[in-house]
Amino acid sequence: MPRASVKAPAARPGLLRVAATQARTRAPKLLKSTRPMRSRGMKGRPPTAEEKRFMDQMGTLPCIACLKDDWTNHVISLHHIDGRTKPGAHFLVLPLCGPHHQQDDTDLRQRISLHGRKATFQARYGTERELLAECLEMINERPQQTEKELENA
Repeated sequence: MPRASVKAPAARPGLLRVAATQARTRAPKLLKSTRPMRSRGMKGRPPTAEEKRFMDQMGTLPCIACLKDDWTNHVISLHHIDGRTKPGAHFLVLPLCGPHHQQDDTDLRQRISLHGRKATFQARYGTERELLAECLEMINERPQQTEKELENA
């Protein structure tokens, strides 16, 4: 029994244009742009030099929530209280450990996270502004260190 053959449609200008457009949309996006990416990976503006110095000082503190639980944890990330885009937003940061910052269901100590359960977190530890005031007191109580001393620490 002979096989039926399927012939490709005749090449017309419209079909070629459609095929070229489809091929371009299927092409990897990496080939489209050779410019370096301008994003920093997260929303927000980069901190100024003064904000960086302040954030470095806050980064030397242990997790403020762990301190209230009579525990010292120096592995922290800075939590922005009021987002990252507003003027002065990088001055409103709290040092929090991972489980107190982001919800972690695998945490054996069952720490309350700010982003997962904000109302429970604030009922136990206080509002974010109150915690910020405590952190500022801790920074002000320490002897002032020069930038070289901070780099060597």
